[in-house]
Amino acid sequence: MLDLVQLRSFVTVQQMGSFTFAAERLGLGQSTVSQHIGKLETALGRQLLARDTHKVVLTPDGEALLGHARTLLSIEGQVQALFTAQRLRGTLRLGVSEDLVASRLPLVLEDFVRSHPSVDLELTVALSGVLYQMQDNGELDLVLAKRRLGDSRGRLVYREPLVWLARDPEHVLSLAALPLIAFPAPSVTRSIALEVLERHRMPWRIVCTCGSLSGLTAAARAGMGVLVQPQSMSPSGLKEIGRLPQLEDVEFVLIPSKGADRALVSALSDDILAKVKGLR
Repeated sequence: MLDLVQLRSFVTVQQMGSFTFAAERLGLGQSTVSQHIGKLETALGRQLLARDTHKVVLTPDGEALLGHARTLLSIEGQVQALFTAQRLRGTLRLGVSEDLVASRLPLVLEDFVRSHPSVDLELTVALSGVLYQMQDNGELDLVLAKRRLGDSRGRLVYREPLVWLARDPEHVLSLAALPLIAFPAPSVTRSIALEVLERHRMPWRIVCTCGSLSGLTAAARAGMGVLVQPQSMSPSGLKEIGRLPQLEDVEFVLIPSKGADRALVSALSDDILAKVKGLR
């Protein structure tokens, strides 16, 4: 008989691509997760995971098991929810900053939806400033977004340094005006970047404006200019620029709406805060 605890460790390692991140997400020691995988492989008589140069990957047998493992864990979650005394129900409208969609946040949301099948999660992805406006208009129940230092709104999730990024730092630094790739206003990172350049009297120009991080990343990888991003979310293929003025940190925060369902908001907020290490 397959052990659901071992299957959960297996699925989490596959999702996170790392025994270390999987252990953090599960709240277990790395050695415990390794033992779970070892016992599962012994029970099935197959190697399920292998390491390449960067992360843990599935073997063909691991690929074959993955779908069945997810199904079993989903059924377990549904059964637990069915017999939970205070079963959560309703709709939760969540607004998330564009940056975080490229992190591991979707995995946290996947866990939440699986654990609470009677909750309808409605996700809106936008710039932090736009999310704040939507929340003020009563369109969102909970916002996970960036705030500037000194802003007191929300509950702090974590603080993150911003960095300048470019495909070819030497080239962009040689230009008469710094070419910037930025989100449109209102954008926290855009405001911080422009303010620091003005303060240091450095010439700049906007060469690309886009509302999606994927679009900005594509422009930066094409060598069009400089992108400002939280350090842990730096896209591959770009290098940090060390010779530009230091940017202030940003903070990611959770902001509940006053009229929202407190039980739903608390459940998702607690999930995000408990798994914050896995977000980055």
